[in-house]
Amino acid sequence: MTDRAVVMARGLGRRMRRADAGAALDPDQKRVADSGAKALVPVGRPFLDHVLTQVADAGFRRVCLVVGPDPDPVRGYCSELALERLAFEFAVQDEPRGTADAVAAAADCIGDDPFVVINSDNHYPAEALSALRLVEGPGLVGFVRDGLVAGGIPADRVSGYAVIEADENGFLDGIVEKPTPEKVATLASPVRVSMNCWRFGAGFLDCCRAVAPSPRGELELPDAVRDAMAAGTRFRVVTLSVPVLDLSSRADIAAVTARLRDAEVRL
Repeated sequence: MTDRAVVMARGLGRRMRRADAGAALDPDQKRVADSGAKALVPVGRPFLDHVLTQVADAGFRRVCLVVGPDPDPVRGYCSELALERLAFEFAVQDEPRGTADAVAAAADCIGDDPFVVINSDNHYPAEALSALRLVEGPGLVGFVRDGLVAGGIPADRVSGYAVIEADENGFLDGIVEKPTPEKVATLASPVRVSMNCWRFGAGFLDCCRAVAPSPRGELELPDAVRDAMAAGTRFRVVTLSVPVLDLSSRADIAAVTARLRDAEVRL
């Protein structure tokens, strides 16, 4: 069991900054979207407040936010929050070099403790985070594709998410990025995808530091996971059919706002 969560909030928000004439945004939403700070897009309260409320509801108490160098808007905002259930630390990722690099940047916050890693632009239900917190050893949530679509993520987007291969004992066999329909057809039902909802031990940091750049030049968590598996680490797959809200682009803002506008925030 762990009470520590690492929230990756360093991204540049390129998709969020991209203009979309069809997206209906109020002036505050447009201003934040223009900055690329997805986690701070107001959906009643800033989206990150809702993400962190689920983190607290799941039983986590220590949160490390991976941010950029000052002045970082997420750090500035979170430093002013009144907290009842959570305690914040901040880790600086100097350059946006990928998700494995973001986790490695959090080393001083993590120490020797196991920890959970999530995105700041995904609203994971507390049920999923709690299940991962209670897993023995490393693991990840395998989100059932149909559950994500039913929860509001467009099917064409979900079809591009990395799919999970698991063995008969429920451990991760592999992750397939950008799966083809032919590959998906070979997978056991239900088809599960990875949405960067992981539990790691402190030793995993060595894999994050040593991982080679991907073809697109980034240091990525799935590659670090493959290296850890090659060295003998096994990752338990927690299968859940639950909704996840994805705030990737301006087109997502109206639907996410409708879902969260009246949701309680308690940090």
